Amino acid sequence: MFRNYAKDFRFPKMAIILDGKKLSEKILDDLREKIKHSGKNLKFAAVLVGDNDQSKIFLRQKEKACQKIGISFELYQFPESIIQENLEDEIKKISQLKNNGIIIQLPLPEHINTEKILSLIPAEKDVDALSSNKTAVLSPVLAGILALLKEYAISFDGKKVAVVGRGRLVGQPIVEWLKKQRIEVTEDIKMADIVISGVGKSGFVIKGDIIKKGAVVIDAAGDIDFKSVEPKAGYITPIPGGVGPMTVAMLLKNIIILNA
Repeated sequence: MFRNYAKDFRFPKMAIILDGKKLSEKILDDLREKIKHSGKNLKFAAVLVGDNDQSKIFLRQKEKACQKIGISFELYQFPESIIQENLEDEIKKISQLKNNGIIIQLPLPEHINTEKILSLIPAEKDVDALSSNKTAVLSPVLAGILALLKEYAISFDGKKVAVVGRGRLVGQPIVEWLKKQRIEVTEDIKMADIVISGVGKSGFVIKGDIIKKGAVVIDAAGDIDFKSVEPKAGYITPIPGGVGPMTVAMLLKNIIILNA
């Protein structure tokens, strides 16, 4: 007897994968062409304090992307033991050099005042949009998520959004943007049409039992239990290949915007 598997509950419809890797490659290709036609020699400066392995991985990804599109990359590395005053002096020196974008790779050591260090980056070079100085660009994580949603024709209109985590890299800039756009932000994940998670702490996991059927699930920090969430979600970002490569692409796009 013929069975209609499309209607068989034992064969659930799987979520559509939001392919950030594919889209980021398209964006980087476009940026490479823009740089080529502009004739500009752009330079990216990255600051690393300490010897954090995860930070080194992130920086290698950024360096590789810079090489792909024709932006010079320079890493300034300082020992974890550097004192606040000396690090401030170094950031001031780097800010005065001929570079077009500066990032401070986070996290910084506990004895360092992160806010004060970030505030030393001039607005016209703040490609991470993390300093207290008003910049003309969006946070790369936020910009990457927005570009990904646009690519898949996913709108915020009439939707409730849950943002899990309020860190400076993910949750904080996203919530601030959503509120400025008057988009409804909810604390109840079960009621959310779009879930954006950026906690990134060991042991913190979001499972499928608290995800609304058909929800858009954006994992920006490895918080989502993909196996249990995918069957319930309508759309979902993978790790790797989701928000990560989009963040790098939009970081470099910010350099282009700030140097237009």
